[in-house]
Amino acid sequence: MQIISIINQKGGVGKTTTVINLAAGLSQVKKKILVIDLDPQGNATTGLGLSNMENSDETIYGVLNGTKQINEVIKKTNFANLDIISSNVDLSGLEVETADDHNRAFILKSKLASYLNNSSGSYDYVLIDCPPSLSLLTVMALVCSSSLLVPLQTEFFALEGLTQLMKTIERIKVNLNPDLTIRGILLTMYDKRNKLSSQVEQEAREYFREKVYSTVIPRNVRLSEAPSHGMPVLLYDKSCPGSKSYFSFTDEFINQESTIGSAA
Repeated sequence: MQIISIINQKGGVGKTTTVINLAAGLSQVKKKILVIDLDPQGNATTGLGLSNMENSDETIYGVLNGTKQINEVIKKTNFANLDIISSNVDLSGLEVETADDHNRAFILKSKLASYLNNSSGSYDYVLIDCPPSLSLLTVMALVCSSSLLVPLQTEFFALEGLTQLMKTIERIKVNLNPDLTIRGILLTMYDKRNKLSSQVEQEAREYFREKVYSTVIPRNVRLSEAPSHGMPVLLYDKSCPGSKSYFSFTDEFINQESTIGSAA
């Protein structure tokens, strides 16, 4: 069982889209998935067909503020093998509410560990959708994760933002989670007609080498339409370019397991 955070402090890079569609792709090959929506905007929640307007206690906020246990807030989605802990806007107040708690960075880790250690509802992967900032919520996710997946949009300034993220990750490794690794970098919003996309791809592959996935995710209208229907694009339109790319990415993600296993 692996806990993987999908993270980039910039918004609009395809982070939630990646969480939703990787979760759907893995669930279709019989992997049991838990998505934790750790973004107060609740986009992963609505993108998987649930409401982000419900009672706060029934969300990840209820777990982090101590009113609920994880097993009480896990919800089934409409998709087999895919569960979610939803989020809503109340989560944005957590940083202020926990200001006096010196161990607040470890709240999610301890709650998740106690659930997974005592649970019959085991998962192959826990995927955490982080907020688009380097806030307390993001730190909580980094502390409890075994690895990170970084969506990187192939646009101007993308690599500069990544440098800042790498510094944060190094600080977390030194102080809070020495086992944290970057599983991979996924290039998103790729436009093959745009010279800049190929330039960013080239720079990313030169700098991060084998950490950059072979699959790239194109700009695709169906990708942006699917969340409004409360479903992953893999189910909304299986044959569109976005779906084909995420199916390919899921295969590459799973094949990584054998590579990681043999390296270990």
